[in-house]
Amino acid sequence: MADVVLAARGVRVVRGGKAILRGVALEARAGEVLGVLGPSGAGKSTLFRVLVGESPPQAGRVMLAGEDVTGWPLWRRARAGVGYVPQGPSVLWDLTVRENLVAYRRVARLPPSPPDEAAARVGLGGRLDVRAGELSGGERRRLEVARAVTRSPRLLVCDEPFAGVDPAGAEQLGKLLRTLAEGGATVILADHHVAEALRVCSRALLLLDGAIAADASPEGFREHPLVRGRYLGTLEPEAARI
Repeated sequence: MADVVLAARGVRVVRGGKAILRGVALEARAGEVLGVLGPSGAGKSTLFRVLVGESPPQAGRVMLAGEDVTGWPLWRRARAGVGYVPQGPSVLWDLTVRENLVAYRRVARLPPSPPDEAAARVGLGGRLDVRAGELSGGERRRLEVARAVTRSPRLLVCDEPFAGVDPAGAEQLGKLLRTLAEGGATVILADHHVAEALRVCSRALLLLDGAIAADASPEGFREHPLVRGRYLGTLEPEAARI
């Protein structure tokens, strides 16, 4: 069995007296694409912010390759090989695609490298000199993924990687994420485009009301009674087609 790269142990987050995460436990292994799926408000983004060190839990632990990193901030986890694509926009709007990729490598203290290959991997090879603010929403999302993978993370956490991305772009992103996993990296993603997510995932978790309610293969996830009864009915018809 592959090594556990990331583990959450009893993660609990409370805000305003309400439990957002209720003792979440999960493991993600090397070479795996793990989907964390569930309805809006289930706690997916909160969980991801805890996993990458953007916000602390009130209880529980986060382990990276067996080491307790619960108290580590975002920058320290990034230097340990954790990549993150947050849900909200994070591109530098006034810089071109090329400049965004170059700037990220500088901030990440990576050696200079031509951005052409990184852009081509997400279908932006012909858009290198276009300002990020002039890209479509889907193109900006692809730029954010390209930026995150340019440092070859051993763990990549993606919150809604397919948001706003056209079908051809989503297929290209999916191939990129699978290629990362095939190279030994671990990918964790959440997305409301269930069909796209399940095409990429090797395993999927259902997060309901702040707790893990199911853990299955993509095929088992599609047929799980809680997925059918509590999740798919909350989605737009197009997104719910799996």
